[in-house]
Order: sequence, then structure tokens, then C-alpha cells
Amino acid sequence: MHLGSTSRARAGLLSLSVLALTPTMAKAQDGGGDAPTAQSLAIHAQFTSVTQYHPSFHAAYKGPNSLNNGNRGDTTNDATLFVGVRPWKGGEVWINPEVDQGFGLSGTLGVAGFPSGEAYKVGANSPYVRIQRWFFRQTVDLGGEVQKVEADQNVLGGTQTANRLVFTIGKFGVVDIFDTNKYAHDTKNDFLNWSLIDTGSYDYAADAWGYSYGAAAEWYQGDWTGRFGLFDLSNVPNSKDLDSRLGQFQYDAEVEHRHQLFGQPGAVRITAFLSRGRMASLEGAIRRATALGGPVDVVAVRQYASRGGVSLNAEQQLVEGLGVFLRAGWAEGDKETYEFTDVDHTVAAGVSLTGSRWGRGDDTIGLAGVVNEPSKQRKEFLAAGGLGILIGDGKLINSGPEEILETYYNLALFKPVHLGFDYQYITNPGYNRDRGPVSVFGVRVHGQF
Repeated sequence: MHLGSTSRARAGLLSLSVLALTPTMAKAQDGGGDAPTAQSLAIHAQFTSVTQYHPSFHAAYKGPNSLNNGNRGDTTNDATLFVGVRPWKGGEVWINPEVDQGFGLSGTLGVAGFPSGEAYKVGANSPYVRIQRWFFRQTVDLGGEVQKVEADQNVLGGTQTANRLVFTIGKFGVVDIFDTNKYAHDTKNDFLNWSLIDTGSYDYAADAWGYSYGAAAEWYQGDWTGRFGLFDLSNVPNSKDLDSRLGQFQYDAEVEHRHQLFGQPGAVRITAFLSRGRMASLEGAIRRATALGGPVDVVAVRQYASRGGVSLNAEQQLVEGLGVFLRAGWAEGDKETYEFTDVDHTVAAGVSLTGSRWGRGDDTIGLAGVVNEPSKQRKEFLAAGGLGILIGDGKLINSGPEEILETYYNLALFKPVHLGFDYQYITNPGYNRDRGPVSVFGVRVHGQF
């Protein structure tokens, strides 16, 4: 588990100084060498700037949530301060104040698999500050091999046993704990597309920045881990504000198995979610619009209901420095999407390669593709003029799957600072064959300390 800057909505600024407190060393009891004492205090920081541009592309028509088909470029800037203390053995308290500024392309609209996970569903011309994460974590050792824990963002250095319980409570991202992947989960250093860094159909609980109040429990036993969480949904779908009374909520569950395949490490995760809240039936919204002769309005037909889904997430190292990943997911498609994006079925796969093979061990190159599809009900909803969280061209005459190819090169300028180059090719943005294809070029600057 790693509660760093790995969720879809990241935070930040333009520059920030940092103090890093390294753990002292103590002799291991068995005399086998030095072992780290538990780190009691740490302060880390990161900053990230992403600029994306797309040239003009074909569009037969456009609607309220369409990707602008002219030449367009936008930039997001963010930074995070990670402050952690250890109140007692196994305990950690973290707070992440963040500064954000900028906009995603077209105000983060127009593509279900949106091209930048650094872009929020809200934007601002001027920098603003939010406390995105504050949480308490308790680790309870249950025995087994003693493992060294490297100090990192939202992780205090020390040791833990292979078998353990981990409890986390507070405000953090669901995908800080669930649906993680070594090769595709970090917009600071690897892929940028929403439906590559997380499973596109995973409609996880979150505010408009990607965070929620909640609690999670993890049980590590041998090669297996079980996870369960309860999180707060927004007060209304796709909102800035969470339900203060937890009257609308989500259950999340995950089983992970770690393995060795031909001597190389890998992992497989099955993740499921169930949301309970006031959400619209897509067919109900269409029927109401047909009967009254007005626009398709999800707000008018919202009632307390459930929406669930399940996904597969796998990673496998092939040789040192070369790995592959796979994601596939399905979610119930008869309700409006509550938090994430308008994807009901998705399959993604990719490869990641470090630069050690050409003498640049801190560089990384990645290539991946994803196919996103809506349900039959969502296609009909969009065709009737309905608007989703990110998409809605006013009509949908010729529908087709969103097909996205992304490649990046992450260049280590020097150890703390990386320069990334990203390219994405998107066909049928918003599931619309009458728009696109779109080429999106990106430049990313990231530093962490």
C-alpha cells in the first residue's frame, strides 16, 4: 500500500522547499547488520506541471460537453506537501496540503478516457490551497519475514512483518489503496490517461478532486491480501462536496495475489464496488423527456438506488526493468455514473521499460492501449441528448468505442526532477464516430523530494 500522489486527482504548486528526515540506524538483534529504526517524523514535497495540446480535428457537430475541435492547449500546475508523524509503534498520522492551478483540455470534458489525470473536474486561473488528505494509519504486525519499509511520500520508514493488518481512516483517495498497479497508476511518472492509471469502469467514491472520507482495512497473509473499505459519496453525483452525513456511501473490496512467474514477480487483483445513493435511471430520464417533450434531465429522476461493478488488474515483470500490465472492468450501465467517468466496459494493456538497457536507469518509457465502451442504455441516453460526467455532444448518431493509444518517455534530468513527453491518439472521443480522431501532445515536469 502506498498513499502517495497516485490517485486520479493530484495536487500541487510551482515550487516548494523540503526537509527530509532520514531514519537513524540501529544494530539488528541477531547481529546480522544494520536495521532502520522507526522514522518518527518526515516532510516530503512534489511539484508537477503538465501542458497538453491538440491540433484541430474533424467534428460534424458539438454539444455542451464536447472536446473543443479547434487548436487547443491547457496547463495544470500542482504541488503537495507531505507531513507525517509517528505517535506510537505502528501508527502514522499524515496531512497533505496542496496548491492547484490550471485547467484540463476543454475544462476536462469531451473524452470518457480523459487524457490527463493531473486535471481535476474543476479548474482555476489562480492558485488555491486545499487539504486533500489527512489520515491515520495503524499497522499491526502478525509475524512472518521482517521487511524494511522505505521512507516515501505518506510512508514513514521502518520495518513491518510480511503478515500484518493495516487500518486507514480519514480523508484520502480510494485508489490510494485499491486498484493500484506498479506500471500504470502514477500520473507524476508514468501514464496520464484516466482509463490507464485507474480502471475506467471503477466508479470509486470521490469529490471533484478525487478524494473521500472513509476507512479501509487490509489483511496481508503470505502471498495474499484482502482489502475492504467504506467511503463517502458526493452529496450529488459529480459534486465538489461530500455527503456530510454518510447517507450516500460506497463499499469497496479487493483480493490480491502476489506470485512468481518463471522467477519474476507479479500480482493479480480483483476489485469490486457497490455504491448506494441518489442516482438516476438512464431509461427513466429518457422516458420522462419523451413524455414531456423536454430535454433529458437526470436530476428530475434521481432516487435512492445501487450501482456496482467489478474489475481485474494484473501486473507482471518479464525481466528486470521490463513489465506488462492488464486492466479489464465492467460496471452496471443502467444508472448514471456517480463519481468517476462515463465508462461501463473497459480493457487496457501496456508495457513499461526502464532505461537501464541503454544506460539511463532512471528513465522510463511506456506504451499502452485502452478500449472504453458504454452500455446500451448509456448510448441511448447520449443519443437522446443526455450529458454524462465528462461527455455529451448533444446527440449520438454513429456510436463507436473509444480507442486510445498512449506512449510516454520520462527523462531523468537529475535525480529529483524528471521531464516527460507524452502522446495520445484518441478515436471516437465521447463514443462518437462523427468526431475525431484526436492527437494529444503533452509535456510534464515533475520533481519530488
